[in-house]
Amino acid sequence: MVFLLRRKLNVGYVLMAASALIFVLYLMPLRSIAKTLYHTVVSPVSIELAAALILIRILEMILRENNVIRDMMDSIRGVLRNKRAVLISMPLVIGMLPSVGGAHFSCPMVEESAQGLNLSQEDKAFTNYWYRHPWELVLPLYPGVVLATIITNIGIGNLVLLNLSYAVTMLITGFMFCMKDVAGSFERGLPVGRKNFWSFAPITFLVVLVMVFHVRLSIGIAILVVGLIVYFRYGPNKVLSTLKYGMSIEIIVLIAGVMLFKESLDSSGAMSNVSRYFVHESIPLLPLLIVLPFISGLLTGFTLAFVGSAFPLLLSFPGITAHAFSFAFAAGFAGVLLSPVHVCLVLTRDYFQADTWGIYKKIIPAVGIMFFIAIAEYLLFT
Repeated sequence: MVFLLRRKLNVGYVLMAASALIFVLYLMPLRSIAKTLYHTVVSPVSIELAAALILIRILEMILRENNVIRDMMDSIRGVLRNKRAVLISMPLVIGMLPSVGGAHFSCPMVEESAQGLNLSQEDKAFTNYWYRHPWELVLPLYPGVVLATIITNIGIGNLVLLNLSYAVTMLITGFMFCMKDVAGSFERGLPVGRKNFWSFAPITFLVVLVMVFHVRLSIGIAILVVGLIVYFRYGPNKVLSTLKYGMSIEIIVLIAGVMLFKESLDSSGAMSNVSRYFVHESIPLLPLLIVLPFISGLLTGFTLAFVGSAFPLLLSFPGITAHAFSFAFAAGFAGVLLSPVHVCLVLTRDYFQADTWGIYKKIIPAVGIMFFIAIAEYLLFT
């Protein structure tokens, strides 16, 4: 996968090729392969991801064409003014929405806020990717945190408190790897008026629907898109061109590749075999706390995957504490952040057309610092 991605091939096709290789290496029978393909198509996650990404592209086009994104960034520049604060503001805000692939939503906002800052495509991609993820460690809206508390019986408040240092570390380390040359404030421009603040109405509406009324993200975006089409008085031709933009073949291939790879790992037994091997060999607790969640997170790019597969196994070990589970969460999340199949990373790299290794040169040391803090904290409190 790394070899093909370095040659800038379409990520979706790379993941399909990796899935085919898994079928061959695990000598999977045709019936199992057919079942894997079927689950890839009908999986609720696949359907939700496809609907959300298509609708996000449509929404992004409507907001961009009607200068809503530009007005939002003008407002943020006028209020915050600090260049660094402006740059990270939208990934942080949009990151509060626990949406699969929501990184694509904040990409154009980062692009807009980076105007005149002389940042590389890799800098912008890293900023968008990195600053939407601190929430996943501490925000109870994210299912990974909730599932971890259910499996371990640790109170959600306790787990959030234990994970808080990792989230703060992510906020700090991001500045070290994407904004070394960004300093100062934007010049005071035109006064921020009512029109600028009204530009936040679509995002605010979506956040309220998802976070307050618990509406599914794809349904919330669909409601918003229909409302904006009516508000901006789109004619039939305009609606068709907008839909065509949303249903891009690249997005379809991308979704198919990500979900096929995830399903092939499950159906082949690759993840469960690795976990069982380490437990069977009676490896000490500390390496297991690192390896089991890390490998699962790295292979799948999903927080739920490492929590669901590694935490029940760790639960059976004597003497395991809340600090140990928090450390295991950090290890698994490090794998998720480094995963080449992490949907947010795939979408962000694709949007900014950034070099994959150029992004990884920032992600790897940033994750390393976060993991160093996690292991130091674990050794200090156990």
